Amino acid sequence: MKRDNSLQVYYNERLVGTLAMTAGRKIAFQYSKSWIEKGFSISPFSLPLKDQVFIPTKDYFQGLFGVFADSLPDGWGNLLLNRLLRSHKQNPDNLTVLDRLAIVGRSGMGALTYQPAREFPKQRDNLDLDELAAQCQKILNTEYSDNLDELYQLGGTSGGARPKIMTSIGEEQWIIKFPAHVDGENAGKMEYDYSCCARQCGIIMSETRLFPSEKCEGYFGTKRFDRAVDTRGEKKIHMLTAAALLELDFEQPSMDYHGLMKLTKILTNNNEMDLENMFRRMCFNVFAHNRDDHSKNFAFLYDEENDSWRLSPAYDLTYSNTYYGEHTTAVDGNGRNPGEKEILAVGIAAGMNKEKCLDIMKEIEASVKERLGEYL
Repeated sequence: MKRDNSLQVYYNERLVGTLAMTAGRKIAFQYSKSWIEKGFSISPFSLPLKDQVFIPTKDYFQGLFGVFADSLPDGWGNLLLNRLLRSHKQNPDNLTVLDRLAIVGRSGMGALTYQPAREFPKQRDNLDLDELAAQCQKILNTEYSDNLDELYQLGGTSGGARPKIMTSIGEEQWIIKFPAHVDGENAGKMEYDYSCCARQCGIIMSETRLFPSEKCEGYFGTKRFDRAVDTRGEKKIHMLTAAALLELDFEQPSMDYHGLMKLTKILTNNNEMDLENMFRRMCFNVFAHNRDDHSKNFAFLYDEENDSWRLSPAYDLTYSNTYYGEHTTAVDGNGRNPGEKEILAVGIAAGMNKEKCLDIMKEIEASVKERLGEYL
């Protein structure tokens, strides 16, 4: 693959700026003059709308600012890409992070795209989900799959560790997940049940479905909230995870819900609905035993028409453990066994009414016990 030391960043066909590798292997960024005149800050805390060269100080985003690292795939996508490159006699270790962004091109999560891009073939129609799930298991089991190109095209730029594809259903864009090694074969049914319970608990969710299977109870799918369709066609929505906004290493316990509540207040200009929704997610994660609540599992969407940020719909809500047995995001300093005391402390510190916090907490705890008791 031809290697280059720079890439151009676009947002809905408008040039945002340029990424370039420094002598120290950091990836510098500079806004274009046209974007400074009529654009917005793509990462409010790290990249203010100024005419200067920005160089990241953190190392764990492979030399990138978090906003661009959000475009890169995580575990599953990286596994697919590395296998695909090796099948074409290319060494993935020779790729720079700019090479990987070029491969993402126009297909990454959120609205940012990268040029010049390396394109992959378009997906076929009439997907057989059971066959794709079997091919995913082959990849996870280090067996050969003759569908590597198709699997990468369908899911190689998605985030998260679980195998998944991104596909069109009518005019809508969906993500469909398959079980990983650590999951039971009915992990899809469990995540679907969790999504229904979360919605009942007042948590804003994108539409979810359980797609049929002949091998298990079904595959979990969710409509993408970083894509919207209007009279002008499909539009990509700019999205930032909490990890990207705060330049945090999401693979390490690096946050407390105090910080998430504060981030929500600041970024959304103290939007009460978003603040309450973040509180509800904290309660749900505690009572439903979702301990993989790391900083990349919370995101915010930019509303261009109103020049404002809003909390995104919730995602990746399911029963989960961590290898150290604690919530990745602590609750008032407690990651192992947070309860009413810690949850209340977070809500009250964020300016919420104590009685309202208690009502929400009791409502969610009761709903979780009723609907998810078989998993807990």
